[in-house]
Amino acid sequence: MAAKFDQNDDSVVVIVGSGAGGGTLGNELAQKGVKVVVLEAGKRLDYSDFINDEWPSFTQLAWTDMRTTSGSWRVHKNFPNLPAWIVKTVGGTTTHWAGASLRFQEHEFKETSTYGHIPGANLLDWPITLADLEPYYAKAEDKMRVTRTGDRPGLPGSNNFKVFKAGADKLGYKECHTGRMAINSVPGDGRVACHQTGFCFQGCKWGAKWSTLYTEIPKGEATGNMEVRPESHVAQVEHDASGKVTGVTYFDADGKLQRQKARIVAIAGNSLESPRLLLNSASSKYPDGLANSSGQVGRNYMRHTTGSVYAIFEQPVHMYRGTTMAGIMRDEARNDPSRGFVGGYELETLSLGLPFMAAFLDPGAWGREFTSALDGYSNMAGMWIVGEDMPQETNRITLSDQKDKWGLPVADVHFDDHPNDIAMRNHAFGQGKAMYEAVGATRTFPTPPYPSTHNLGTNRMSASARDGVVNGHGQTHDIKNLFVSDGSQFTTGGAENPTLTIVTLAIRQADYIADQMKSNTI
Repeated sequence: MAAKFDQNDDSVVVIVGSGAGGGTLGNELAQKGVKVVVLEAGKRLDYSDFINDEWPSFTQLAWTDMRTTSGSWRVHKNFPNLPAWIVKTVGGTTTHWAGASLRFQEHEFKETSTYGHIPGANLLDWPITLADLEPYYAKAEDKMRVTRTGDRPGLPGSNNFKVFKAGADKLGYKECHTGRMAINSVPGDGRVACHQTGFCFQGCKWGAKWSTLYTEIPKGEATGNMEVRPESHVAQVEHDASGKVTGVTYFDADGKLQRQKARIVAIAGNSLESPRLLLNSASSKYPDGLANSSGQVGRNYMRHTTGSVYAIFEQPVHMYRGTTMAGIMRDEARNDPSRGFVGGYELETLSLGLPFMAAFLDPGAWGREFTSALDGYSNMAGMWIVGEDMPQETNRITLSDQKDKWGLPVADVHFDDHPNDIAMRNHAFGQGKAMYEAVGATRTFPTPPYPSTHNLGTNRMSASARDGVVNGHGQTHDIKNLFVSDGSQFTTGGAENPTLTIVTLAIRQADYIADQMKSNTI
């Protein structure tokens, strides 16, 4: 039976958000006997409620609350109020993600040391190393049942992957396979193996894909130490005269303001909502927002250098069959400045259904050239670029003049591509096009970036309190009992999909919080 905690119980850990960071942290703490209240802005669905249809599913899951954007990035032009394609429901974006689970490379934890000075980039070495995370990566891979790790086989290759792999082979690429995916290739953890239905972005109706919704959260609740409160939109983090946080206020499903006291608060609302909450929690003691003595809250926003390449062939491909992300090519993920940029990128197969293809292929396009591309849909193959983008101080989340329905300022997302990002994207467009042309593509379409699913930085880790917001355990430098538990703590973005690292950091953070609570230091 799931626990129910009193709102005045100041012994609980309050976690804001139930996705990869918050949901994992909640379960890990609950397993250790720590009392946890998870506040989630969205509703709670069962995975049988998911809709295998792109537009209705988007309406069901996506975080569509108002946001504003600025900057020269394409997304501001094409999707000015949807800078990010993330989810507002219990389980967070783990309901929507494709499942790619890749470890960061060693050099990606020490980029100032590796890349040197890059004009315009606010690079910083992480205060932790790959060696620090390796045991936790292994725990995360087992928890998430990541394929090609442990004794778990890879998933089968779809047609989309076979076309991609044939092109990769022609170009001499060596590391191309169906990926390390947090999707059951064989049954396990009480969940079925992948049915290859093809609606991974719309929530896995079978529970084969790892999501905190039906893995971490029910397990945490089963301990009797964890309560999840859906439709609880956190407004502010509160603190006492000494500066310690004491709990949060939140709007419940009826729009009433509630208060939950806490011993510790951990924020896991993603890289847009987490800094927004810290900034919206400003007070006379913390006039610039909580944990912001460095002025770095909201800064160094990263979204990965993305884009897509689609291609039409003479024969049908039916790319929508099988997992959405059906394979990966990692050869370009290395750091090799001879290509004209630092850092690296992955190419990953990606399929969109026809409605989303029409929205994303060339936003705003019209006419014969565009419609003839859609006519070729059944003969189309597709891939996505995921590359490291440079942290820049000016790429940031600030509070907008616009307010949400509760009267709180919404997040404004400002982003400009760094010249390194543009050079990387152009290189990736070229290689993707070459892969498809090597196996007979008749047309190729480089496609601009979509609203971002990989939102990183904005509360970054740093060794020194001057340079960032949190330490190597996600504990804020300024306030000992305030933590950040999501991708906003990333110091740099790496070339890899971030979820595995978010889960890994949450497992490690849970050990740290439990130890600190036991020794009464927080």
